[in-house]
Amino acid sequence: MVQHTPRGFRVHTASAGLSDDGRDDLTIVVSETPAVACAMFTKSRFAGPSVVLSREAVADFSARGFVVLARNANVATGKLGMENAVEVRRRVAQAVGLSDQELLIAATGVIGVQFPMDSVRAALDELQWPFDGNDFDAAAHSIMTTDTKAKVISLKCGDASLVGIAKGVGMLEPNMATMLTFFCTDADIPQPELDRVFRSVIARTFNAVSIDTDTSTSDTAAIFANGQAGPVDVDEFERVLYDAALRLVREIARDGEGATKLIEVHVSGARDDDQAKRVGKTVVNSPLVKTAVHGSDPNWGRVAMAIGKCQDDLDIVPERVRIGFGDLDVYPDLPDEDAMARLVEHLEGDTVQINIDLGIADGGFTVYGCDLTEGYVRLNSEYTT
Repeated sequence: MVQHTPRGFRVHTASAGLSDDGRDDLTIVVSETPAVACAMFTKSRFAGPSVVLSREAVADFSARGFVVLARNANVATGKLGMENAVEVRRRVAQAVGLSDQELLIAATGVIGVQFPMDSVRAALDELQWPFDGNDFDAAAHSIMTTDTKAKVISLKCGDASLVGIAKGVGMLEPNMATMLTFFCTDADIPQPELDRVFRSVIARTFNAVSIDTDTSTSDTAAIFANGQAGPVDVDEFERVLYDAALRLVREIARDGEGATKLIEVHVSGARDDDQAKRVGKTVVNSPLVKTAVHGSDPNWGRVAMAIGKCQDDLDIVPERVRIGFGDLDVYPDLPDEDAMARLVEHLEGDTVQINIDLGIADGGFTVYGCDLTEGYVRLNSEYTT
C-alpha cells in the first residue's frame, strides 16, 4: 500500500474493455507540472507501436506522464495498430491539455490482436481533468496481466517521495529494462543526474531478473520527477531508487507465472560484473535448475552443468569454482548425508539462494528468477484460449 505519495501527480484508472472480466485495464498517470523524464525500452526487433512512440516522446528527457493499456500488447498489428496507439495517446493528451509528445504510452498482453477501439474510445470519452485522485495502488492493479498481485512501493528521500509500480510475471528476460515499470517522484533531480542514476539502478535490478528467457516486445521502464518537493541528495536518491526497484524485482520474480519459489543467484569472484551476470543468468534460466528447485531436489550438479554452458569463458576453471546454497557449500567439498539433508531443507523454503564463486577476480552480480512448475506450462499453453 502506498504510504508516501509524491506531490503533483494525478491517477486515473478505468475499464476499457481490453479484458472480459470487467476489471480496470486503462491506467493514466500525469504530473500537474512539467517533469524531467528518463526511460529505457525493449531491444526486441518486434517492438510494438507504443514503444516506438514513447522512445520519440522521451528523447528530449521531458514528459508529463504515461498511459497504459493492459491485456493487449498491440504488437504485430500493422499500420492499424500504430494508428490506434497514436489515437489513444492523442485523446488522452487532449483530455488533460497536453501535447501528444508529453505522454508516454505502453501496452502489454496478448500479441497480434487489435485494440477493441469502440470500447477504448468510450472509456477515453469519459476522461475529465483534473483526475480525482492519486491512487497508485489502483494503478498497480490496473496494469496487471497474468500477475497474481499488484506490485507497488513507496519510499521517502528527504522531503521528497518516490512511488514505483511494476507488472510482469512471464515473457520476461529483460534486454534493457523490464516488463513495465514506472516511477514518479516530487524530487528535484537535474536531468543528467536522473538519467545516470536511473540507468545504473535498472542495470542492477530489472535487468537482473529473468522468468523464462523470453524478451517482451513491450518492455518499458520510465521515471518522472516534477521537482515539487525541492532538491534532494543525489546519492541518497540513488540508494532509495535502488531499494524500491529491488523490492519490485523480488516481487516480480516471486510472482513468476506458476512460481512457488524465488531464486537468487549470487555470483562473485568473476573477471568482471558482466561475466558474473552472464553466469548468473545461465544458472537461473536453466530449466533443469529451476525444476530441481521446484521439487526441492538436492541435485546441485545441475548448477555445475549450467555454469559449464558458458563455453566461451575460458577462464572459468572447475577447480577454482565454489558452489553453495544458503550457508551450505556443496562443491568442491562434496556434501555428506547430513549436508544433503540440510540442502533439501533450504530448497523447501520459499527463497532459494545459490552462491557461486568463480575464483578469478573480484567481479560480482546477483540475478533473480523463480522455479519452473506445471502451473507455468498450463497457463502458457492456454493463454489465448
